[in-house]
Amino acid sequence: MDKGNQTIISEFFLLGISSQPEQQLILFWLFLCVYFVIVIGNMLIMLAIGLDARLHSPMYFFLANLSFVDICFSSVTIPKTLVNHVMRSNSISYVQCMMQMYFFITFSNMDGFLLVVMAYDRYMAICRPLHYTTVMRPALCILLVAICSVITNLHDLLHTLFTAQLSYCADNIISHFFCDPYAVRKLSCSDTYMSDLMVFTVGGAVFATPFVCIAVSYVFIFSNVMKIPSTQGIQKSLSTCGSHLTVVSLFYGSIMGIYLRPSSSFSAADTVASVIFTVVTPMLNPFIYSLRNQHMKIALRKLILPKVILQMP
Repeated sequence: MDKGNQTIISEFFLLGISSQPEQQLILFWLFLCVYFVIVIGNMLIMLAIGLDARLHSPMYFFLANLSFVDICFSSVTIPKTLVNHVMRSNSISYVQCMMQMYFFITFSNMDGFLLVVMAYDRYMAICRPLHYTTVMRPALCILLVAICSVITNLHDLLHTLFTAQLSYCADNIISHFFCDPYAVRKLSCSDTYMSDLMVFTVGGAVFATPFVCIAVSYVFIFSNVMKIPSTQGIQKSLSTCGSHLTVVSLFYGSIMGIYLRPSSSFSAADTVASVIFTVVTPMLNPFIYSLRNQHMKIALRKLILPKVILQMP
């Protein structure tokens, strides 16, 4: 078998979520509806933040960026799944697969790093309220997002280049509904030991660092909240973190369910976790942040029903 770096196959075949035709039709309409909810919901969040001057603060700036990334993240996998169903074809070209894998890693990592800066914002607001306005200036917020983008793109480029240099010979069937990085690497007929070591070391650091930073931030937040004398003050402080913690739990819970669970093959549990990670979480984020945030609910009402709001006392 060829062990060189030349790619022999020109396309992969995605097994998808289900092989049953009736289930595929249901999943097609379900994914289509969910995708519209993701795009429309996150766009409404972005528009509400952009048009309401009261939401021009660091917390909502990061939330708008998270909504934009969620739209891009879901657009990496869902449209291709829908197109494959319409075209009755499960194939994806080698180039498309590498591109899908690159952008999948990009936006998933960007999600994690944005959750970090949002945790830092909550830390400053609750633990250092007197320094919040002087520290969390617009220039710093833009810089934090830019740094997150540079780090994620460098990591994604490294991961994709290492994967693209591998040989893919006879086996080109991916047991997934998109080009999952780890599922693709399992198909290689090259010696992947050193490549896997590099990819998993860097990838583990990129995954663990945001998670640890979020955990440390909330340790400080909860330790400071417990010092607040009034119960009302504690509830108010925790309510500002509730939405963020819910999104963090969904995001990292699904990732751990997929990539930190030992498994030799793609199973039904992996499918469920992947759908939660790539489809459900981007869909729920707008609802989580809007339903738990009074200012966001008001801004959305003004955006969607401006005349009704103007008539309200």
